[in-house]
Amino acid sequence: MKPLLSIEELDVFYGRKRDRVHAVRNVSLEIAAGEIFGLVGESGCGKSSLGNAIVRLVDFSGRIVFDGTDVAELKGRALKAYRRRVQPIFQDPYGSLNPRMTVGNAMLDVLAVHRIGANRAERSARVAALFESVELNPAWTNRYPHEFSGGQRQRICIARALALDPEMVVADEPVSALDVSVQAEILRLVERLRDERGIAFLFVSHDLAVVRNLCDRVAVMNAGEIVETGAVEAVIDSPKHAYTKKLLAAVPGF
Repeated sequence: MKPLLSIEELDVFYGRKRDRVHAVRNVSLEIAAGEIFGLVGESGCGKSSLGNAIVRLVDFSGRIVFDGTDVAELKGRALKAYRRRVQPIFQDPYGSLNPRMTVGNAMLDVLAVHRIGANRAERSARVAALFESVELNPAWTNRYPHEFSGGQRQRICIARALALDPEMVVADEPVSALDVSVQAEILRLVERLRDERGIAFLFVSHDLAVVRNLCDRVAVMNAGEIVETGAVEAVIDSPKHAYTKKLLAAVPGF
């Protein structure tokens, strides 16, 4: 089956000359439509940089091909259309929301920029439906971010990503800042959205237990490189690489 996303020999650098940091090193991987693909590794290993390259937030060398299109070549309207199809969700839901705007108006702005809905009434109805889809009360759209809990704010960020009907979501540590019980609720929501909408997820995490319960396949990253990839059960139950074994040995119960 043709992959939805294909990454070939990807490199990401920060800084120049002596201060240059090689954050992502020669990474290649594929993600299928409707797949939840986990990316795990310690903090600073390059996971977020890889995710940011996919959504074109950082420069890169190598190739990122989405649905047959070379992402590096996209400009103007074509890049805007790509960003509609591939949406990010970040670790800090509060930092991802404008504290001076109601959450409803923030989502209405997203819809207006992408010309979704014929008028404000249609867009407002869509925002209400999106709130319901992430199990939030539509009456809360007139509230500000500080009036919500961390888990509720992350649901709002998920709803905002869904507003554009993406085919893929890059979720960068989306539950790491949440309590365990709230984490479980968000993970169930991710699974439901994949099943109902067929969305592919790149799920970035340092939590192997979360990845084991959620993901179909997983890649293990160390010092900017992918050291092991495979079905999540195979990688976690029968790791081949020494670094993967080290990660698992550090987790109680594995």
